[in-house]
Amino acid sequence: MTDRDRSTSALLLAEYAQIKDEQRARIGFRDNLLYVTLAAVTAVAAVAAQTDYPQLILALPVVCLVLGWTHLVNDEKISAIGRYVRTELASRLAEVTNVEEPLFGWEIYHRSDDRRISRKATQTVVDLVAFLVTPFAALITFWCHSVDSALLVAVSILEAAGLVVLGVLFLQYAER
Repeated sequence: MTDRDRSTSALLLAEYAQIKDEQRARIGFRDNLLYVTLAAVTAVAAVAAQTDYPQLILALPVVCLVLGWTHLVNDEKISAIGRYVRTELASRLAEVTNVEEPLFGWEIYHRSDDRRISRKATQTVVDLVAFLVTPFAALITFWCHSVDSALLVAVSILEAAGLVVLGVLFLQYAER
């Protein structure tokens, strides 16, 4: 191995370490978003139920849209990092080091267990309940009560449309 190859290998391994640090941070942030969503839903529902302003329940879909979108984007970046390591980074390092074995074996191994599909499906259901079913329940509650404001009805319809789009994106992403 030449000095240039050693330098390139060191740079690629440094990139690997850096990108795995980013992936770890994103995983922690993404996973905490479920707890934040639960807390936000509880807080908004409690305030709406205990005040003379039940229309405050319309804040819940907005909160779930923002947190759901953030969760989805982080989840996609986590997966993109894994794909990048498995394909681009591993092949570049293998080429420089003349290693034929798969590099970064964990990146492949952890995706191959028999329960991966059921775990992904369960996670999709959890995500849909947290970020879509709950805010739709809030919208249905709002719609079932007397609504005096055309503006609030329009807002609720826009929120419902946003939730539908988010739901489609969650399902499209889950197919990967």
